[in-house]
Amino acid sequence: MSSRKRSSVPPWMLAVAAMISVQLSSSLSVGLIAEVGPAGTAWLRLTMGAIIFLAIARPPLRSVRRNDIPTLLGLGVATGLMTIMFLAAIERIPLGTTVAIEFLGPLTVAAVLSRNRRALAWPALALAGVVLLTEPWQGSIDPLGVLFAAIAAAGWGAYILLTQRIGDRFTGIGALSLTVPVAAVTTAIVGIPQAAGNLSPTVLLGALGVAILMPVLPFILELTALRRMTSAAFGTLMSLEPAFGVLLGLVVLHQQPSVIQFLGITLVVVAGAAAQRGGDRNPPALIEPGISGPAPETAITGGSDSKS
Repeated sequence: MSSRKRSSVPPWMLAVAAMISVQLSSSLSVGLIAEVGPAGTAWLRLTMGAIIFLAIARPPLRSVRRNDIPTLLGLGVATGLMTIMFLAAIERIPLGTTVAIEFLGPLTVAAVLSRNRRALAWPALALAGVVLLTEPWQGSIDPLGVLFAAIAAAGWGAYILLTQRIGDRFTGIGALSLTVPVAAVTTAIVGIPQAAGNLSPTVLLGALGVAILMPVLPFILELTALRRMTSAAFGTLMSLEPAFGVLLGLVVLHQQPSVIQFLGITLVVVAGAAAQRGGDRNPPALIEPGISGPAPETAITGGSDSKS
C-alpha cells in the first residue's frame, strides 16, 4: 500500500513543482535583496526555513551515525553557499541567465554519472541552449554576476548528490531539520553583518514568505523526488529550470529575453524533457523507522535501475 501511495505522483512532477517554487521565491527575493543584500536575504530565508523545519519535524539525532556527519554538514554548507551566490548573481544579471549558468552544476552531474553514451547528447544539447541563453558574444554580461552564478552551479551539483545520499539514509523530512540549520549558520557569517540595521517587521514577513517557497517546499519535494530518481535523470531534468527562471523573470521582474534566448530556452527544455525519461529509481529498503541502511553506490552513481 505504501508503495502505491509513493508512486501515485511521478517523481518528475515533484521536481517540476519544486522548480516553480524556487524560481517564484527567487523573483520575489529581488525586493528583499535591495533591503538587506543578497547574503542578508539568504540568511533570513534559510533561518526562517530552519525554524519551520524544526517546528514541523523532530531532528533524528539518535539515528545519526558518525559517517553521516560529513554528509549532513556538507549538504548544509553547500546549500548555504549555493543560496548566497545565487542571490548575489540575480542582483547583477537577469534571473533566467543566472539559472541557466547555475544549471551547469546539475548538467555536469548528469554528464559525469550517465552510463549511457547516447544520454550525453542531451546534456550537450542543454549546454548549447545555455550558451544561447547567456549570449556571451554580446559582451554585456557582468563578469562578477557570472562568477557568482558559476559558484552557485558547483553548490547545486553537490546539493543534488548529497541530498540523494541523505534521502537514502533518513525517512521523512527529519534530515532537513538538521541540514537547513547548518545552511543558516553558514550564511550567517556574511548575512548578519549585511542585514544588521535593516531589519523591520515588513522585511521579516517578506523573508518568511519567500522562505516557505524556498527552502521549505522545494527541499521537501526534491528530497522525495531524489528517493525515486537517479541523480543523473534528476540533474538533467533540472534543465527545465532556466525556462521557469526566464518565464518568472518576465512576468514578475519584466526581464524581456531576446529571440536568440528563447531559442536557447527551447533547446534546454527539449534536452531536459528527453533526459528525464527512464529516470525512475527504487529507493533502498528502510531498516528501521527514521533511518535506512548505508546508501548503496547505485544511489549516487545512477546505478543499474536506470533504464537506458
